Amino acid sequence: MADEVSRFGVTEPEDLPEDLRTRIEAVAEKSGFVPNVFRALGHRPAELRAFLDYHDALMDRADGLSKAERELVVVATSGANSCTYCVVAHGAILRVRSRDPQLADRVATNPWTVELSERERAIVDLALALAVDPATFAAEDLNAARDAGLTDDEIWDVGAITALFALSNRIAHLADLRPNDEFYLMGRLPRA
Repeated sequence: MADEVSRFGVTEPEDLPEDLRTRIEAVAEKSGFVPNVFRALGHRPAELRAFLDYHDALMDRADGLSKAERELVVVATSGANSCTYCVVAHGAILRVRSRDPQLADRVATNPWTVELSERERAIVDLALALAVDPATFAAEDLNAARDAGLTDDEIWDVGAITALFALSNRIAHLADLRPNDEFYLMGRLPRA
């Protein structure tokens, strides 16, 4: 059914263990809504907890890639993987973090040719090389990123984020996860 959040139903935050409920309520307080991914993954609390722990370890780091660059990886690879949920949800976050209302749409629809800075291009190209055809990923991909100025720590970030969102994209496909309506306008209009 088109209005379902997930093929596997949802678990509301109030029905989750306290630690997860607290984490999700903090996100909801900041964003103004509970992202559907939390509700969809809530039926397996241990997996939701592990996903959130790894997500936060990668996406909330203070060093290495900027927060906008991290979201750039997510949007580019999720677009290449045709993951509607992640493109819409993380596209919204990229719009906010980059302060560019068009960047996420351009990256999601054709990350291979969108105009980017040299650094952003290196990040996107590295992520796509690993996401699209990982069996052919080679030293040349790493060397190109290094030549563009990425450190080994930043390269690791790109790879780890690409890997986490490969998992996320596939779970979203499995669940036919629907993005929250709120994501569609985030970062497109000035905040009220």
